[in-house]
Amino acid sequence: MGSSKSSSTQPKLAMESIPPESQKPTHFAFERMEGRREEEHSMFETSHVLGSLLASSPLLTQAWSQCMRANAGGSSFTFEQCGDTVYVAFSGVQTGVPATNSPVPIGTGGHGLFSPLVGGEGGDGSKPVLVHAAILHVFLALYHTKEFRMLATEIKNKAVIFTGHSIGGSLASLVALHFLSSSSCSGCPAPSSLLCITFGSPLLGNEALSKAVLRERWCGNFCHVVTQHDVVPRLLFCPLNLIHPQLVTNLLQSWQILLRYPQIARPTSVLSDEEKKQLQLVISMHIYAAAIEQQISAADQQRSPYRPFGNYALCSMEGVVCFDNPLIVVRMLHSTFMTGSASSSIEEEHLSYGDVVAKISENLLLKKRIAIEEEVPKSNFFAGISLALEALGIGIQDMGATEARECLEMSKRMGRRPNLNGANLAIKLGKITPCRAQIEWYKASCDDDIGYYDSFKLRKASRKDSKTNMNRIKLAQFWDDLIDMLQNNQLPHDFHKRGKWVNAAHFYRLLVEPLDIAEYYRGQTHKEKGHYLSHGRERRYEVFERWWRDRSKNSNEEDNWKRSKFAGLTQDSCFWAKVEMAKDWLENARTEKDHQKLAQLLENLKGFESYAKQMVDRKEVSIDVLAPRSSYSLWVEEWKGLKLSLGLQLSP
Repeated sequence: MGSSKSSSTQPKLAMESIPPESQKPTHFAFERMEGRREEEHSMFETSHVLGSLLASSPLLTQAWSQCMRANAGGSSFTFEQCGDTVYVAFSGVQTGVPATNSPVPIGTGGHGLFSPLVGGEGGDGSKPVLVHAAILHVFLALYHTKEFRMLATEIKNKAVIFTGHSIGGSLASLVALHFLSSSSCSGCPAPSSLLCITFGSPLLGNEALSKAVLRERWCGNFCHVVTQHDVVPRLLFCPLNLIHPQLVTNLLQSWQILLRYPQIARPTSVLSDEEKKQLQLVISMHIYAAAIEQQISAADQQRSPYRPFGNYALCSMEGVVCFDNPLIVVRMLHSTFMTGSASSSIEEEHLSYGDVVAKISENLLLKKRIAIEEEVPKSNFFAGISLALEALGIGIQDMGATEARECLEMSKRMGRRPNLNGANLAIKLGKITPCRAQIEWYKASCDDDIGYYDSFKLRKASRKDSKTNMNRIKLAQFWDDLIDMLQNNQLPHDFHKRGKWVNAAHFYRLLVEPLDIAEYYRGQTHKEKGHYLSHGRERRYEVFERWWRDRSKNSNEEDNWKRSKFAGLTQDSCFWAKVEMAKDWLENARTEKDHQKLAQLLENLKGFESYAKQMVDRKEVSIDVLAPRSSYSLWVEEWKGLKLSLGLQLSP
């Protein structure tokens, strides 16, 4: 009894000795755990539902039929209208394909054919978009033909489905990217709607391509169909120099013959069992390395740059499951490849898409239900995962079943997380908005004699000035955190194209960057590091300026309209940094004895004078820029005096 009493009182005393603030995290952690459990029960796993929807439509059957027709023909592509839809199928047997697997920039020799993919990286420090050099070579050769120009004319303003098997699928993807890029340019022929369906196509580009497709919101325009044990869509995950060249040559020759002449008897395999085992081992090892985003070992070659993009429809004889997250696609390509064993040769696996599509459709028509777990699923979410595993051909007891299940669970959460982070940021933006409003109030209350910029630069230790400086720092922290989240892929890839955030970032830049410039020159930092534009500008402002520039370019906004009154905020957020540079040039010009250096300084001063006059004439500056004792007004007077002393002609 004594020990019982002791055990019952000690926890109570311990809890009483802990301050209430220290108890909150434990309580919140419990709430988060309960919330996550409730979220799982309310979620639905829909990847297999999307797969069933795709398989129940005639899209896959018709697309594969067009692929077979293109493979058997002698041209690079075929063209056929089925109802209101135009099918353009690219042959998997292409001539003149260079023997290289190296990626090259997508703009190489492209003459602006992929403009949205070449630039506008969203400020996240992305690497250039690279694509397979051989596929790009074939595309460029095709692009300059009369047949391709006729194709562009025929599909204008029509619903188009590009399709292709094997290499033809990669070419179809590149052609689709070209027409999607063209659709963003006025005057270029482009289809009204576009879908690209590929079967067993090799990887086309690097991670930057994947991000660019997401950024441009083109992910839904691509559907890559891949069977469980097809090596071709997985081959470029590993450097091909790790595979014996003769092995690859034998495979390619066999595929080319079978694609062109599908009626001939298919051989069992051109590879021995040992070669087949070696190939599968090398591929699985490098897919796994890509899935966990690590190198296999320091001694190995650099990992392959190729990564998937768009939607992937992973299929087996049992069904189809769709994924759009590139990381999940890589992991599921590994899980499905390692689960079970191929029932036919490597060649047969790559050529069996027609049989798989037909079997899936048959299963759907018969409403066939595969294995049922003995244990009742805990929720709809977990029941959906079980159905997805069955559709992928992964049995409950298979070696990779646990890994695949965990990957499917993670897929749902990963798909939701960027949007949830974006929603949370919107809440934080609402909470930080009063800081911006207080800076606006500070601007409105500044001395009319010197204006907004100089009031902050020459500020004293008043409460109003200190509060404004604190708000400036808080806003900088919020926007820096947002940039970090975007760079770390914690936000939707098209986040920087969303009007709400582009406009909010633009307004923040115009309002607050003048204060950052004032702080920079107030502390004489330019004398140690150099002028603000070259040495002091924060990266966030460069990123937000790029967002706004890309938004204006994409919306084709005309910038020739005239203002009837001065802008509320100076439209060049770096205007005051340029004023400070002009002041420095003016001071140096007064004492410069070297005629060549003086001429350069005067040229710089005339350039700034012309720029500032244009800004004022177009009323793109805030009225406080013209305050009697603002830095700009004082510079204008001093510049007039210098021109008089040097005998230069005064500007009107």
